[in-house]
Amino acid sequence: MNNEYRICKRCVMDTTDENITFDENGYCNHCTKVLKNLNSYPFNLNDQEKETELKKLVDKIKADGKGKKYDCIIGVSGGADSTYVAYLVKKLGLRPLAVHVDNGWNSDLSVKNIENTLNKLGIELYTHVLDWDEFRDLQLSYIKSSTPDLEVPTDHAIYAVMFKIASKNNIKYILSGYNYKTESILPPTWSNGGHDWKYISYIQKTFGTRKLKNYPHRSLIDIGIQEFILKIKRINILDYVDYNKKDATEIVSTELGWKPYPVKHGESVYTKFIQSYILPVKFGYDKRKSYMSALICSGQLTRDEALEELKKDIYTPQELNETIEYVCDKLEITKDDFEKYMKLPNKTYFDYPSYDTNPILVKMKKVYHNLNNTKYFRLDE
Repeated sequence: MNNEYRICKRCVMDTTDENITFDENGYCNHCTKVLKNLNSYPFNLNDQEKETELKKLVDKIKADGKGKKYDCIIGVSGGADSTYVAYLVKKLGLRPLAVHVDNGWNSDLSVKNIENTLNKLGIELYTHVLDWDEFRDLQLSYIKSSTPDLEVPTDHAIYAVMFKIASKNNIKYILSGYNYKTESILPPTWSNGGHDWKYISYIQKTFGTRKLKNYPHRSLIDIGIQEFILKIKRINILDYVDYNKKDATEIVSTELGWKPYPVKHGESVYTKFIQSYILPVKFGYDKRKSYMSALICSGQLTRDEALEELKKDIYTPQELNETIEYVCDKLEITKDDFEKYMKLPNKTYFDYPSYDTNPILVKMKKVYHNLNNTKYFRLDE
């Protein structure tokens, strides 16, 4: 744990990450690791090599999808990354099915962005609406658990729905909007457990009031069937192109009429509230630092620009009060309840039973990642 405040001299990560370390130059472990990884496959490929690898991937997806209505699945949230994936896959001649998980927190703008994008591209949409009573109770359970993993209920449901739809339609590829260049830095104590059904079910059993009868989930058995037997692959396709966040945003704005949000993940009212208020006020860290540090490492933002951006407030006092009221009303709790939860002792993923607290499962997890690395797809391996 760091007792004295320090900030990295290369990125903007600092000692609000209690496990951060610095070398003799004042550079942190996060940006040092990322810069090393950016010199490995597929980021070290030149433009022609990337184009070749992308063509191999696209040809394989088309071949495996021959005779099927869809050859891949894409997730859509209304955000810039997923919108650009939709634009890219159509440009590559793929036949995607777009999947959206409605968790009840979509902003009006995100709904319009999804509709406009898919209509203009001619992509069919499947929307899974979560059981609100169950999901609200699960979100409240995570608030009561006092961990920062408040987006785990949404993230896990998205993974579960996408793999379920892929299994049902015999689709072998899920093309993700995640990309290393803009999302490479995130301390494990800041966010964890999105794939961990043991963690989720324990939190709900301990803090919840309802059984999760309808909530979409993936157990270890589901993962084994879907990824090892059915061989469904989740691929970060944006890592196979020269992805630049600013350029991509301009393209989808011009070509598709996509409208930007004031902050990252502004497509969700709840996500914005978590990252802009709960995390900095209760847990003492600003997640923008991790996002901006990733952009610094990939040369898409300067450190000075990031430091200036971090000075800006996300909410005005009036907007904050209105948002707190809205969130409390939607979760069916009082503002006093919310303040009580905010004052509970902070916990992390590692304080609760999970796949990572079982030594046998930890070993199985390592074997899984070695055998089934679906982040980067190579035909020559």
